Amino acid sequence: MFLKNLLRRKIRTLLTVLGVAIGVAAIIGLGALADGLQSGYGSMLKGSKADLILSQPDTYDLSYSTVDEAIGQELLNAPEVSDVSGMVQGFIQAENNPYFFAFGHTPDSFALERYHIIQGQGLEGHISQAIHGKPVLLGSAAAEVMEKTVGDSLRLSGSVYRILGIYETGDAFEDSGAVLELKDAQELLGRPRTVSLYYIRLKDPSLRERFMTRAERLWPDLLVSGSQDLADQQSMAETMQGMVWAIGGLAIVIGGVGMMNSQLMSVMERTREIGVLRAVGWSKRRVLWMILMESISVCLMGGLAGVVIGYAMIYSLSHSTTLWGLNVENIKPQLLQQAITVVLILGLVGGLYPAWRASRLAPVEALRYEGGSSGKKLRRLPIGGMAIQSLWQRLTRTMLTLAVIGLTVGAIIAIEAVMLGFTEEMTDMFSGEAQIILRQADIADSSLSAIDERVGDKIAALPEVQDIGGIMFTATILPDTGGFLILQGYSPRSFLINRIDIVEGGPLASNHQILLGRSIADAMNKKVGDTIDLSGYRFSVIGIYESKVSWEEIGGIITLRDAQVFMGRPRKVTMIAVRLKDPNQAIALVEKINRDFPDVHAALAGNFVSELPDMQNSSAMTGSISVLAILVGGVGVLNTMLMSVFERTREIGVLRALGWRRRRILGLILREALVLGLLGGLAGIGVALALAGLLGLIPSFGDMLKPIWTPEIIARAIIVAMLLGVFGGLYPAFRATRLQPVEALRYE
Repeated sequence: MFLKNLLRRKIRTLLTVLGVAIGVAAIIGLGALADGLQSGYGSMLKGSKADLILSQPDTYDLSYSTVDEAIGQELLNAPEVSDVSGMVQGFIQAENNPYFFAFGHTPDSFALERYHIIQGQGLEGHISQAIHGKPVLLGSAAAEVMEKTVGDSLRLSGSVYRILGIYETGDAFEDSGAVLELKDAQELLGRPRTVSLYYIRLKDPSLRERFMTRAERLWPDLLVSGSQDLADQQSMAETMQGMVWAIGGLAIVIGGVGMMNSQLMSVMERTREIGVLRAVGWSKRRVLWMILMESISVCLMGGLAGVVIGYAMIYSLSHSTTLWGLNVENIKPQLLQQAITVVLILGLVGGLYPAWRASRLAPVEALRYEGGSSGKKLRRLPIGGMAIQSLWQRLTRTMLTLAVIGLTVGAIIAIEAVMLGFTEEMTDMFSGEAQIILRQADIADSSLSAIDERVGDKIAALPEVQDIGGIMFTATILPDTGGFLILQGYSPRSFLINRIDIVEGGPLASNHQILLGRSIADAMNKKVGDTIDLSGYRFSVIGIYESKVSWEEIGGIITLRDAQVFMGRPRKVTMIAVRLKDPNQAIALVEKINRDFPDVHAALAGNFVSELPDMQNSSAMTGSISVLAILVGGVGVLNTMLMSVFERTREIGVLRALGWRRRRILGLILREALVLGLLGGLAGIGVALALAGLLGLIPSFGDMLKPIWTPEIIARAIIVAMLLGVFGGLYPAFRATRLQPVEALRYE
């Protein structure tokens, strides 16, 4: 019977299913991306056929791991070891792909055995030495998306390579990247004489424990682990999983509130029907179960539709981007199980109150019901016209609709305020002492920037320049707490470090020292004189500082030389700050640097952050989240307003019979939608404040997320909310105008 009830109300069912489906599609799509990255690391590391792997401990991601290349020969000399292979990896910008993984191997590496060449040649042999340009092997998935074949050129971060062969590994993550000779990859990634890890083959598996004991003694600052253990430690994949549930969960919650609203309206609409069922002997439990099964069925249909939409979305994107090996094969049974479990819980939670309310209807009272908001005495406000009175008389429906709009708008402006806060803090940080900031040109992310210090020396020699300061940025994982720590590297004599307010201890004086932010020092219970171990390196805490930049409070500052060693980038810096003799010459000098130094990109300090590629990518992601939230919220509002028209069919018929024109009916419904939007916008501001507060509680990341609320953000919240109201009310209003008075008056 519950299936017949759903089919009798096709539009309501379809809209509710669509709202749930969008949320499930978000979970499927983002989950596949995160699972693809996680399984890709596992497949790559295990597929190497190595017995053990040597890497830098506690790195945020394998791309940030740094091991001295000289250790390779020492490993090979160990009596337990039969073979060693170094590998360096990182993500770069490749033509139209902002995050493209590149892997560097020696041509004779045993790790290349799993790379099956399907076209062209491998890196080994004379052919790779004879081609014009640096050789590169391109994954089959990347070759298909980028429409490349053997012999074509490939631009990677501003350098041109020649495709020597096309390979397949069976893993979408690796097949969406490229393999270079180790020396070329080191040059491309700005990491000379270092590797990300060493693959180690033992002469006999029984020697595993003996070698691990030897390695811990010889290289105490490095980590020896199995392939799966190392794959499980990659924090980037965990961060993406958190984003999956945050974004997907938001869409599901918004869709769930809309679904509860729909089910509640269904119960009110069928009051007399439920009264008949109770009168003919249906028990309260049977009525409750019927409504609950309708809710669960709607969610299951939405879940299945979401899986189909998510699959189609991933299939389409996999043919247009190589982003982290996005592929339909990444949709694992566990991910589908998680999505279906979520919608089942959603169905139970969203349908429980409507089902309970239906079961509590008294048969006699239900049979007397004539339509409208309820069978009770109408409540009127002392102020307001028909639109406001209608919303007040249907208070439950109104509150649920406000929740949908409030969650939608609140999520959008909370993210926008946090992004604005982060941007403003970064801008204040850079523009305090310098007029111009430089980064490496043609990079996908600012963390990948590696500028040769010799370029800085040339810029320092320009007549307009008073001084320059190199900066290094990286991130690491705290070994004890698993927290996130941002490391900055400055020269102790740099003018940039003068802005740091040291409240305990003293400034940096030499290498192997660190200044800790107040927040991270308190969290780790560290004080001046203590030591701290970070990714195999030990530093002495020389001072505690406070900063107006919130994310600096959860970080540390070390010398520029220590940072270069830590990141495996000798004589490189992430950014260069330029202080001018005459600040009025800044614009002209920016143009001059960008013209005469093609390896770097210069920008005014006030504009630098907004021009960062990772900030632009973050803005694109924020826009996508906003579109997702608006879609789900819009469907919820549309569903509610449409149910309102159905519920008031007889009322609209009376108004039409009394002489109301279609335009007046249209205006009435649209005014209701606009009032809902306005009130929802105000509710959204409260939701945004709450969400920003919750984001601030996230361990490690929370201190980085300080929102800035501006009149523009508040105004945008109201505008988006009112647009949601108009979007949701337009079709229902049009439908209301098409009702014929006679037919409407017959509506039961």
